[in-house]
Amino acid sequence: MISYSHYYNIIFFLLFYTSHSPPLFQNCPHFLSFQTVLFFLFFSCTVPMESAAATRPLGSSNHTFRNPHNNSHSAASSSSSRHHHGSLSPTSVLVIAVSAISVVVVLLVVVAIVLLRKLRADHVSRAASFKESNGSISSSINHVVVHRNGSHRFVPRSSSTATTINFNSSPDVGGGCLSTSNMGHKTPTRHRRGVVQVFTYRELETATGNFNAGNVIGNGGYGVVYRGILSDGTVAAIKMLHREGKHSERAFRIEVDLLSRLHSTYLVELLGYCADQHHRLLIFEFMPNGTLQQHLHHKQYQPLNWGTRLRIALDCARALEFLHEHAVPAVIHRDFKCSNILLDHNFRAKVSDFGLAKTGSDKINGQISTRVLGTTGYLAPEYASTGKLTTKSDVYSYGVVLLQLLTGRIPVDIKRPPGEHVLVSWALPRLTNREQVAGMVDPALEGQYSKKDLVQVKPTALVMNP
Repeated sequence: MISYSHYYNIIFFLLFYTSHSPPLFQNCPHFLSFQTVLFFLFFSCTVPMESAAATRPLGSSNHTFRNPHNNSHSAASSSSSRHHHGSLSPTSVLVIAVSAISVVVVLLVVVAIVLLRKLRADHVSRAASFKESNGSISSSINHVVVHRNGSHRFVPRSSSTATTINFNSSPDVGGGCLSTSNMGHKTPTRHRRGVVQVFTYRELETATGNFNAGNVIGNGGYGVVYRGILSDGTVAAIKMLHREGKHSERAFRIEVDLLSRLHSTYLVELLGYCADQHHRLLIFEFMPNGTLQQHLHHKQYQPLNWGTRLRIALDCARALEFLHEHAVPAVIHRDFKCSNILLDHNFRAKVSDFGLAKTGSDKINGQISTRVLGTTGYLAPEYASTGKLTTKSDVYSYGVVLLQLLTGRIPVDIKRPPGEHVLVSWALPRLTNREQVAGMVDPALEGQYSKKDLVQVKPTALVMNP
């Protein structure tokens, strides 16, 4: 049988252990409750033991006279008394068992709480570490995308990862551009450089006066460009792409992809875009002086002087250098021409329209096999005949632009006399002859250059025949 003294010793040990081991329980809110239970059990053992001692006969241990005839009876009575007071009744055993189980349960709960708190602390620590790591990665990315709604996902990328644009959305919400039921959604109030912003269609309607024809500043094969004023006062060029199926969609995705991650002084900046089931629009920084094409070939524009043309030529060269040498992977524009060269308020040039651009190349021969696309008069002969696209294809197109800057002629002009229809065929033989170079120069530049300046034009022949 379990004695009170044994049970008392067990409870006393647990009470002593918890009192002298606070580090294990110091973070547990139930520690005091556990000690309270132990104190209760301690005193519940103490009281029966004291009661047993109190009910023992007073003369049982200190009498001086014994009746010889009652020795056996007294011994039996004493043995019975010791058995009665030194052992537990079934009810007491049940109480002790329940109390012991309660102690074990409380102890298990305490241990479980301590373990759960430790696991939670480890989880929070890992989450904080992961967040800090993501923050450092995000800070290395050059742009941030402002999300417009939950159905749209735009993942900016570094040079080695893929950009994802999700346009699989409901009729009311498509790729970040809200339709009729969600027109009230507001955009961020200020544009930050390098931030690609997602606009609603209604915002762009407001910015362009419901796409008023009076705000049209350009019209090409892939879309119409409007001048617009955004809600924060920023003047922007808003390009609405034609609905031409897969090609229009591809051009839209390529421009958003490339211009959201490529940032250079010599490339036009993408401010934002809008996409839903019916509309594809791109929002660019506004270039107040239009295109190089307009200044070279439209009579309503004042001709560019010699110094401005040289500076434009240098800006274009740096733009191609950035695309070919510094972008990873390399970018081939594939449609480099005067109408895709925009001029800012200082007549500094920036390259635009990346709808036909290709990225990467074959690691062995540096070329890409692709369908021939581009503009007649700017296509490199080897690309036009074989479909093999390389960065040299852009260099050839750049040479054509240089000839336009020098001569003021367009690449293909059937109004010219026979033999002068194609600018390159007419110009190349003359570039190798110093006396004939002077006769090639745009009449609008007369008196603005020296013979020494013309000598520097001769390397253009090397550009056209690399």
